[in-house]
Amino acid sequence: MASPSTSISTFELCSQSLASDLSTDERQDQILLCIANSLDDTKLGVDTFFLIYAASLVFYMQAGFAMLCAGSVRLKNLQNTMLKNVLDACGASLGFYTVGYAFAWGGSSMDNEGTTFIGTENFFLMDVEQKAFWLFQFAFAATSATIVAGTLAERCQMLAYLLYSTALTAFIYPVIAHAIWNNTGFLSSYQSEPLLGVGVVDFAGCLVVHTTGGLTALIAASVLGPRKGRFYYDGDGKRCANDFPGHSVALKVLGILILWFGWYGFNTGSVYYITSTNSALLAQNAAVNTTLAAAGGTISALLAKAWLVERETGEAMFSLADALMGCLSGLVSITGGCAYVESWAAIIIGLISGILYLAGSRLMIRIGIDDAVDAIPIHMICGIWGSIAVGLFAVPKYLDASPHIQANSAGLFYSNGKLLACQLIGIIFVVGWVTVLMLPFFAILHYLGWLRADSLEEIVGLDISYHGGVHPSGDTDNESSYQDEERQYYERRKEQQRQKQRNKIRRRILLMDLSLSGRNAVTDSGNRPTVATEDSSRRRNGSAEDIVVENSDNVSRGPTTVEESGVGHPHSV
Repeated sequence: MASPSTSISTFELCSQSLASDLSTDERQDQILLCIANSLDDTKLGVDTFFLIYAASLVFYMQAGFAMLCAGSVRLKNLQNTMLKNVLDACGASLGFYTVGYAFAWGGSSMDNEGTTFIGTENFFLMDVEQKAFWLFQFAFAATSATIVAGTLAERCQMLAYLLYSTALTAFIYPVIAHAIWNNTGFLSSYQSEPLLGVGVVDFAGCLVVHTTGGLTALIAASVLGPRKGRFYYDGDGKRCANDFPGHSVALKVLGILILWFGWYGFNTGSVYYITSTNSALLAQNAAVNTTLAAAGGTISALLAKAWLVERETGEAMFSLADALMGCLSGLVSITGGCAYVESWAAIIIGLISGILYLAGSRLMIRIGIDDAVDAIPIHMICGIWGSIAVGLFAVPKYLDASPHIQANSAGLFYSNGKLLACQLIGIIFVVGWVTVLMLPFFAILHYLGWLRADSLEEIVGLDISYHGGVHPSGDTDNESSYQDEERQYYERRKEQQRQKQRNKIRRRILLMDLSLSGRNAVTDSGNRPTVATEDSSRRRNGSAEDIVVENSDNVSRGPTTVEESGVGHPHSV
């Protein structure tokens, strides 16, 4: 590579590449063409780098979700929760590579016209030239899948989680992305003839990503059920919730700050090509509004919770956990219209999102939905609010500045209500599509016994049962799940279960031997024997199982219950 001191200009490179026998006019034309081609290459390189950098920021949000989940669960489930976050990225990458991208963007081109329900090309990335665009869209799909990780924490089986994340990113999410973002989608604002002349406007995935993931989390939590001991009823029959505090507030703060940082790639990267006309205008507006909405959500959730506690107890309390979740709510709610609204509107959207989070969190407890990280009120409720906010606050000048968008109407405060109507139609479609497919999906997993972990495994912690060990426990505010006596209790219970299974198999073998012995006796004599042998006498005088036990000195029935074994649980189960 040449050093900076020896580098030459594009003009000199183009001049050296020309033939010497050209006329002056031909030489000028060739030089201009060469320079234009060089600028095109530079533009492509800048756009590609921008997409890869934005995709990296979005994927870095996986670390934020992982830290948030780690801080929100109890220590006995830490490894299990972290592995599920890793599986999100793995399942999403495979599902989106094989069929997901094809269903969402297959054959996509701005020259395409008409309406299609799903893509039919580019399976396994065949004939895909812009692979940086695939990377960016994969990061979005993985984000939608990882939303559910925290909701199902501490009680979901590993297999079910891997199946879910693959199914969501391979089919459920791509159909929604195609309908709203692809220029041939029936709800897309990029169509030549969009719905109601406007189409659904979702700049960075408030509806496509967050509402989809949040609604899936609600369905999964409803089928899965709450954690053991999460809810109880007081003397008046009112449902109340036991507090299951996470083991690290510091990890939760770190997770939220990482998510806030990654959200700049999530929102600004949605311009796709930074060198396009007006892309810089939209990107910087999106970045500023992302900041303001997050701040608004944090402040509103913090102050509203302090006010509620003061009304209930007479003394105000400033909750760090609610402030963090309010920040995340503001980020979610601004995602759909971050590039299309004014800064003052972004603050209002964030302020309202913090209130909606608190209301949604209390609603989940009232209806008995256990959400370890409050992903449902944050992503589903605030995602729906963010989509509606686009229909209220979208500014005409920003919509017109968006490349290829065909919207002929702005928010309700600036124009007619067509955009708001399209946003509501989009919400109905997403809710219907996810519910129709994911409800039976989780119901089938639950029926097959693949969804929920065993009750004993849930009580002692999924780290012990699924990962063969635990981290050394220190002084925490959690129940002492990792004490040696509890691990020994779990191991004794598992050994009892294995012993019972071995005894059952031995009894079946001995019963088969007795049955075959009787058949052989009939075959040898030609008639059913009438002389009672020792075994037949026992069969008349007792059950077959008693015979087996009497004739098997090596079979040890073992204790069938904890009480028989003399082993008591060190803590109440």
